Amino acid sequence: MTTFDDVYEFFSNPPPFYLNKELAICYVLDVLIQHDSYGTELIRRLQHEHPNYRLSDTVLYSAIKFLEDEAAITGYWQKMKGRGRPRRMYQVSPKWRSQAQDLAHLWQGYIGRSSRPSRQGTSMS
Repeated sequence: MTTFDDVYEFFSNPPPFYLNKELAICYVLDVLIQHDSYGTELIRRLQHEHPNYRLSDTVLYSAIKFLEDEAAITGYWQKMKGRGRPRRMYQVSPKWRSQAQDLAHLWQGYIGRSSRPSRQGTSMS
């Protein structure tokens, strides 16, 4: 049975919110317009910078696949010093930089870091 203490506890210590694919797409682009990155770093960075948000591997790689299929990002292998196997790094495609910035602003607005209006009419199909 729920009590009012349970309600207050929920709001004082809310559970993490898992990003859906749409939010993940915008988050990934927000990071990648700043610097190249890889999957595990994207997940860790989200948890570090936004402790109330989480990103599952499944949703992350679904977002990455979508972005690669749309040619918004490209991947490359990078050998890391002191690491046996190379990492799959991702970067924003040069032709996509402007639209990536528009979509990154959607993420920033969602988390409250930007008041820039969202771009209307952009299709991600």
